[in-house]
Amino acid sequence: MTIRVLKPGLSTTVQDGGRYGYAHLGISPCGAADTVSFRIANLLAGNDEYAPALEMTLLGATLEFERNTMVAISGATCDCKVGQYRFPINTRVEAPAGAVLQCGSMADGARAYLAVRGGIEVPLVMGSASTDLRGGFGGIDGRRLRAGDVILLGKGTRSSPKHLRTGAIDGLPRSGPIRVTRGAQKDWFSNEENEKFLATSFTVSEQSDRAGLRLKGGPIQPLEKKQLLTDGIPLGAVQVPQDGQPIILFVDQQTTGGYPKIANVIAAAMHRVGQLRPRDEVRFAEVSMAEAFEARRAQERWLKDIWQNS
Repeated sequence: MTIRVLKPGLSTTVQDGGRYGYAHLGISPCGAADTVSFRIANLLAGNDEYAPALEMTLLGATLEFERNTMVAISGATCDCKVGQYRFPINTRVEAPAGAVLQCGSMADGARAYLAVRGGIEVPLVMGSASTDLRGGFGGIDGRRLRAGDVILLGKGTRSSPKHLRTGAIDGLPRSGPIRVTRGAQKDWFSNEENEKFLATSFTVSEQSDRAGLRLKGGPIQPLEKKQLLTDGIPLGAVQVPQDGQPIILFVDQQTTGGYPKIANVIAAAMHRVGQLRPRDEVRFAEVSMAEAFEARRAQERWLKDIWQNS
C-alpha cells in the first residue's frame, strides 16, 4: 500500500525516535523535533510510539491514499481535511481509497506529525528511519519529500488505536520560560552575564533550522575572548558564539564545536524547542539536574495518563 505526494509542503521528512550512539562518528541524532507530539500521533494511529511518521514544518503536505488508511495528526494546529471533511488536530481519521488529505499552514507552532496506521516503510540506516538532511541519508533518499514521491506503508501493527481523554492534551506545557541546566562552560561567564542570559527575552531568528535555533538578543559575552578546545556537544546545548547571540543546538546538530556552552535545554522541554517559529520569543529558567530528571519523569507519567481506559 502506498501514499502519493501531491504537494510536499514547506519541509516534510520521514522521522522516528532518532539515531543514537553515533556522535563519535560525527552523526547527529536527527529524529522528530517534537517527540511528544510525534509519539501521540503514533499512539492515536495504533502504532508503536516511535514508528516512522511524517514531520511537516510550517506548511503541511497534500497526500493521496491508494487504499483505505487510518491517519492521525498531532502537534501544531493546522487546517486538515480529507476531501471536504475537516478534522481537528490530535485526532485520527479514516481516509478512503483515492482520498486526498490536505494539511495547511501551522497556526500555533512549527511542526505537526502525520502517523499512518502500520507506519512508513523505509530502509533503516544505523537502526533508524530518520532523515538526516545534512548527511543526505535515511528517510526518502536523505531529503525532504517532493511532489510525485511514492511512500510505502508498513504491513501492519498489533496495537489498538488509543483515545485521548477530553482536555488531556491541555496539560502539555507550551508557554513560560524554557528550562535549562547549567552548561559545561557556564563559569566562562560572569554572574552578571549569567543573570542577563536568564533575564533576556530572545527572539528566534529566521536563520534557524533543525540543526540549530539562532536567537537574537543580549548579547551575552564571556569573561575573556578565548578559544575553546573543540569538544562534544549534547543535544539541546546553548552555545554562545563570538557575536554573543546564543544558538540552541537541535536534532540535526553538529556533534562537536568550539563555542562555550552556557546552558543546556532539559529533555522535558525539547518538545517546546521543536515548536518554535521564527520571531517567537524565548526566555530561559535554570533548574537543577534533580529537577530536570523529575520533569522528565513527570512528562512520561503524563504521556501514560492522557489516554482513555480501553
